[in-house]
Amino acid sequence: MDDATRYLNVVDVEATCWSEEPPRGMASEIIEVGLTVVDLEAGTRVAKHSILVRPQHSTVSKFCTELTSLTPAQVAKGIGFAEACKLLAVVHASGIRRWASWGDYDRKQFERQCQATNTPYPFGASHVNAKAVFTEAYGLRKRPGMATALEIAALPLEGRHHRGADDAWNIAALVLNLRSRGRWPG
Repeated sequence: MDDATRYLNVVDVEATCWSEEPPRGMASEIIEVGLTVVDLEAGTRVAKHSILVRPQHSTVSKFCTELTSLTPAQVAKGIGFAEACKLLAVVHASGIRRWASWGDYDRKQFERQCQATNTPYPFGASHVNAKAVFTEAYGLRKRPGMATALEIAALPLEGRHHRGADDAWNIAALVLNLRSRGRWPG
């Protein structure tokens, strides 16, 4: 197995959010990229990363802090979105490795934000919707959230739900569960 097929990047993003509609002139922006590297050959999670991203056109609301635990002061110390994308590409081989997320939200948020900021998209075309794979593998009618999927698979929720790094770590555990059942694609 070469690096591109042996390793999988599992990504989970947190973005600015509000309890109701965004304030006028604001749109959701990525504030954390959680990334867990999975060694598919060894069947292990080998690295866990949190990349804090400084929003340019929105603010971290009280609701967002309650949900994610990320404060305005924390994300203000983050890197710019373009720099985060470059880091994903250069350090984490995101354009070469397959990648997975829980659903399509993360992929679509990156696509929207890259287009809106004229930033090169950091990922290759090989994205796996782990939620869809899990739903089919377990014969479910509805696609479960990540925490519910962990319960179904009898796996613990490690860390804090709605923190990108911890959610990516937990999604990677679900990927490895699917792999052990012979249900992970590729």
